[in-house]
Amino acid sequence: MTPPLPLDEARERLLALARPMPIQSVPVARAAGSILAAPLVANRTQPSADLSAMDGYALSGIGPWSVIGESKCGAAFSGVVTSGEAVRISTGAIMPQGTDRVLLQEDAERSADTVTSTVMPPSGKHIRRAGFDFRSGDTLLPAGSYIGPAQIALALSAGRNSLETFRRPVVTIIDSGDELAADAYACLAGQIPASNGAMLAAMIAGVTAETHIVGPVPDRMEALIEAFDSSADCDVVVTSGGASVGDHDLIRPALTKWGAELDFWRVAIKPGKPLMVARRGQQIILGLPGNPVSSFVTAFLFLMPLLRKMGGDTSPVPFSFKAPACTDLAPAGPRAEFMRAAYDGASLVPLQDQDSSALRSLASANALIERPANSAGVKAGTYVPFYLVKNG
Repeated sequence: MTPPLPLDEARERLLALARPMPIQSVPVARAAGSILAAPLVANRTQPSADLSAMDGYALSGIGPWSVIGESKCGAAFSGVVTSGEAVRISTGAIMPQGTDRVLLQEDAERSADTVTSTVMPPSGKHIRRAGFDFRSGDTLLPAGSYIGPAQIALALSAGRNSLETFRRPVVTIIDSGDELAADAYACLAGQIPASNGAMLAAMIAGVTAETHIVGPVPDRMEALIEAFDSSADCDVVVTSGGASVGDHDLIRPALTKWGAELDFWRVAIKPGKPLMVARRGQQIILGLPGNPVSSFVTAFLFLMPLLRKMGGDTSPVPFSFKAPACTDLAPAGPRAEFMRAAYDGASLVPLQDQDSSALRSLASANALIERPANSAGVKAGTYVPFYLVKNG
């Protein structure tokens, strides 16, 4: 039997199969979670005119000043201000012609239409100059940038109603196994609730266009083929369970019968060794282990990077950090190990129960400590690599 692939080699092989999704034009407000397929270029200048950065008075010359009007957001003062005159102004309002500074409201003394102050702001004070943020024609974001809330605000401020983005992939998740119960409460003896599909869908919600859950599918060849047929139009098929070598692990033979071609099977990681990757035409099939923690870890290390790359992300692999472990860590075995841990912003506390079926400890973890294959044991206080995971 071919030995399991090292983590990095297996992930590189998987990502080499990925092709960017088609480019589409979408309204800016619906672009969240997508990746730019073309640079974001400004269609307007921001600010488009000199604006006041504070509430107060726009001044011309030396005081005292006669107040001759008001400039408000959306209703600029239309006249020309001459020396010794002032205009009441609001934050964000256009600076009137002839003014060159703003006197803060709290520094002003006003009597009727006359303003005086013991403070004389320097020229240009409290003014946001036209174009200080960006000008029309400026490239604000390069292609490949992630579009989040701030990027949406930037695009709209730049006068863009739509953006060119990569379409996010459509994913079908197939939960399989005779032991799975669709009703989380009404489980028969020997059954467990089908939780992996919902867990995986929640993990990938931000990077997919659509996610469909199929199952639970029983361990029967015809049922699995029917499930695969139902996913024929999606970009990625994810299976959970049935990818090992037991008598009832039918995912691989079902995929072969369906017309998929196996790329590799088994990765030298713990948990998650029975990971499988296959292709059927342009579809990528990722077979994850059935144990929930193994399914979570392999989705984090393989499925999420795959979907990010397909969606146009140029840095799809999760970034690792380092922090001191609060306890001694035993030597690692021949596979890279990923331990659930609690990270408090300064150090890592490995959780006691590391069994691959223990969901309680998974839900309590916000980090995965990486123990490289065959690495020596470490003492408490030693810095170790880890990944942050979102678990609430």
